[in-house]
Amino acid sequence: MHRKLTRSDQLIHQFDTVLRTLVPHAAQPSRPSPAGDTRDESLDELERRHAAGLMRINHTGEVCAQALYQGQGLTAKLADTRVQMEQAAQEEIDHLAWCDARLVELDGRTSYLNPLFYAASFGMGALAGAVGDRLSLGFVNATEEQVGKHLDAHLENLPRGDRRSRQVLEQMREDEAHHARWALEAGGTRFPAPVKWGMSLMSKVMTRSVYRF
Repeated sequence: MHRKLTRSDQLIHQFDTVLRTLVPHAAQPSRPSPAGDTRDESLDELERRHAAGLMRINHTGEVCAQALYQGQGLTAKLADTRVQMEQAAQEEIDHLAWCDARLVELDGRTSYLNPLFYAASFGMGALAGAVGDRLSLGFVNATEEQVGKHLDAHLENLPRGDRRSRQVLEQMREDEAHHARWALEAGGTRFPAPVKWGMSLMSKVMTRSVYRF
């Protein structure tokens, strides 16, 4: 028989999730890395640094996604929506851990700006969830569409020899496309083009800053 979680239990769980998201190497994936036993071709120093910059962007994107789902799950009104948010968040944890591991392999680091982007994304997710599940799910759909575009661009821009990062990003792209479809099928509102343009602009600010910092 499962004990019903108290408010204190929920807050402790939220705090633990925050730590696992923001502390490097703390996230534990439920699935093995798609890179598996794939071997890279030789990467020179410039290619390695570029690949690390791209994977740092993807890692921060997963920090934002984790915060978004946590905020939405906290304020979602329908139980089914909350459960689905939690399931999607688990897949995002996999992505977070895979990107983190790949950064280690590339002698890279996570972004210094992650706490800032986490806080902003959590706030937007919580606000969207508080307004209503249809808006919240629509926000998921629009966000995942933006992530998919970034992944496509990164797959084109990765150094040819970086096979391990490519394997990770291809699986992430598949998962994100699934999340976007699920959000619409669950009743999400399709956002108009001007809203998506604004989200794209914000995303560009994130990617350009995180690539360096």
